[in-house]
Amino acid sequence: MATTRRSLPLLRTLIAGKTQTRTVTYMPRPGDGAPRPVTLIPGDGIGPLVTNAVEQVMEAMHAPVYFEKYDVHGDMKRVPQEVLDSIKKNKVCLKGGLRTPMGGGVSSLNMQLRKELDLYASLVNCCNLPGLPTRHENVDIVVIRENTEGEYSGLEHEVVPGVVESLKVITKFCSERIAKYAFEYAYLNNRKKVTAVHKANIMKLADGLFLESCREVATKYPSIKYNEIIVDNCCMQLVSKPEQFDVMVTPNLYGNLVANTAAGIAGGTGVMPGGNVGAEYAVFEQGASAGNVGKEKIVEQKTANPVALLLSSAMMLRHLQFPSFADRLESAVKRVILEGQYRTKDLGGQSSTQEVVDAVIAKLD
Repeated sequence: MATTRRSLPLLRTLIAGKTQTRTVTYMPRPGDGAPRPVTLIPGDGIGPLVTNAVEQVMEAMHAPVYFEKYDVHGDMKRVPQEVLDSIKKNKVCLKGGLRTPMGGGVSSLNMQLRKELDLYASLVNCCNLPGLPTRHENVDIVVIRENTEGEYSGLEHEVVPGVVESLKVITKFCSERIAKYAFEYAYLNNRKKVTAVHKANIMKLADGLFLESCREVATKYPSIKYNEIIVDNCCMQLVSKPEQFDVMVTPNLYGNLVANTAAGIAGGTGVMPGGNVGAEYAVFEQGASAGNVGKEKIVEQKTANPVALLLSSAMMLRHLQFPSFADRLESAVKRVILEGQYRTKDLGGQSSTQEVVDAVIAKLD
């Protein structure tokens, strides 16, 4: 009875919400606050608009980063050497979309960057944002895609006139390291399940090797559930019951399709962050590629959605070990979306890029 009486004041305090909350923080190492250089590639189409949005927000929050800006466009034959040197020096890059010409034998600069810097893992986080209505709720999918081989190996040739051969390359080395990255990501982020996406029922050797590698890695993470799904069934399941998925690991082409599908389900490509990472370097950009260069009308009217790249830059700040700045930026963006007053046309609003940027800056703590 005495114990009960002593507990009553504490209970009343808890109910009244008067208990003090301790701020959770981290202890930086000496020098962690030094400003970090980041290579910036505005790119084509809407790229300059949305990268400028990031620059404004970073300046407003006094983030400890500064940008080394380079003019790169998708119709160039190669990524300029000075740009590669800058990324290799800084280790981190933020980029807008680079337009890839259709056909004509022009190599994709996006692919050149991934191969030159060995950015073997592409990560896209597709999740519902509070205040943004979508057909499905409780969607929180992370698509981790192998970024350097598969159908994107770039090995194509004309055998005889009218017959073209395109090679799909799958290696044990690349399959194992992307599987390890996916399981490590799940482990470090308290994710419960990893799903491998494949077409091994048809491509028995290539996708079979990918699955074999995933299964071997899965045995080293007994606390994480592992399952497999054929890519066509995966697409059907994504549009009917996307909440069943957690972390998805895929070969190159499937990952591109799955990530854009998941992004569309969760709110659109304009709000999904992402990045490409390797052992040494990281390049952050809009997560889902569909429409990330944009229509000319959007560029002329300056109504491109900056949310995806702002959230990607928050991922970049965490990568640089500036978590409080990342939290402030992410919270401000989510507040603007939740309130719904400032939204670009793709989210059902009429706001310009600058109006969204100003709203985000106003919400920074």
